[in-house]
Amino acid sequence: MASEPQQTLARSASVSGTSLHTGEKVTLKLQPAPVDSGIKFKRRDLQDEPTIDATIANLKTVERATTIGEGSMRVHTVEHILSALVAMGVDNAVVEMDANEPPIGDGSAGPYVELIKKAGIAAQETPRRIFDIREPIHIETKGGSMLIALPDPKFRISCTQAGPSGKFTQFYSTEITPAIYEKEIAPARTLAFYEDVQALMDKNLIKGGSLENAIVIRGEAVLSKEPLRFADEFVRHKILDIIGDLALFGQRIRGHIIAVKPGHGANAELVRALAREFARSAPLLESHAFPPGEGGLDINQVMELLPHRYPFLMVDRIARFEGETRCIGVKSVSVNEPYFAGHFPGHPVMPGVLQLEAMAQVASILMMKITKSSGGRLGYFVSADDVKFRKPVYPGDTIFIAAELSKSRGKSMARLKCSCSVNEAVVSECELMITFLN
Repeated sequence: MASEPQQTLARSASVSGTSLHTGEKVTLKLQPAPVDSGIKFKRRDLQDEPTIDATIANLKTVERATTIGEGSMRVHTVEHILSALVAMGVDNAVVEMDANEPPIGDGSAGPYVELIKKAGIAAQETPRRIFDIREPIHIETKGGSMLIALPDPKFRISCTQAGPSGKFTQFYSTEITPAIYEKEIAPARTLAFYEDVQALMDKNLIKGGSLENAIVIRGEAVLSKEPLRFADEFVRHKILDIIGDLALFGQRIRGHIIAVKPGHGANAELVRALAREFARSAPLLESHAFPPGEGGLDINQVMELLPHRYPFLMVDRIARFEGETRCIGVKSVSVNEPYFAGHFPGHPVMPGVLQLEAMAQVASILMMKITKSSGGRLGYFVSADDVKFRKPVYPGDTIFIAAELSKSRGKSMARLKCSCSVNEAVVSECELMITFLN
């Protein structure tokens, strides 16, 4: 899959209005930002105009809105502007404000989409960081919320929203792209149940709330200054909030988010679970520069490119690259290899499946060079065809492992002819199908 460039705003743009919970007048200005800076909030109303990163580490409260902070500084209700920035494709931006909360507008993300379009979007030279969901990640809360992240080649959200006693239960599922977001998600307005309104007021919240910027549900009645924009507007707004809260993860997500009765607290728990998974897998995905030229790679360079370690690293070095589509790796077989203790004791023979693994590792390195992937990708072999084990491999043998590209499908999948040789005689061979995950 081709890498996508990071994006920022082409120019600055501003909007003024009233904040929802504090009721303050506020002017918000979007500013371009350099690569890898992410989204930051700047409080121009405070001394020294402090700036804070929109990350899960800075999350402070999730009481009816998402609040980030650092020290005594707070920025309230960041989810709508974050949702619009991320969904419209902005990776790096500074959100300047002269109050502690963005303007609520009409209760949707529509005004922010228009502001982003006014500013324009500019591509940057550095590739976008994307986290691929590789296995299910699941969270549940005591309040009955459940969110699951599943592998998917796109970014999708499927959401079920239910009010008290199951009222106004709605379901919506969609891929999230800028065009889909602008048309189907951004216009959906925030909502509140009538029985919650007084409790929010008692907590000194929703000072700027009105039927002009929120939908209020009272019993079976829907109170609003205008008709519903969608028959399922409530669940669409929940998806809007999920996108904004997921922005605190700090990088793009490629996967399918399934949410049942989501809320800011549950959304934040999913972000924390994603952050834990990323921290666990990040060492395997760290990107390294691929050495130029036709020369080989020593063991340190091999380990920079492959995540494998003892006893499953089956390549000691790459002896050479031959042209653009072939390379030769080397593996010295020692009697101290751990598998000899249990594989035909008294008659040590290298297992054929480990020769197959060695071929797959060399094939992965070759494909990284061909696709100029600079590491940071994991190669898996999908299939092994025409596998033949012709001669045994013994302790003391030096295996020369050849991999040659025969067919490729973009940068994500390839077929290669591979072989292992000892003393110029082929001891094993196969045709491998390799796929890559970013």
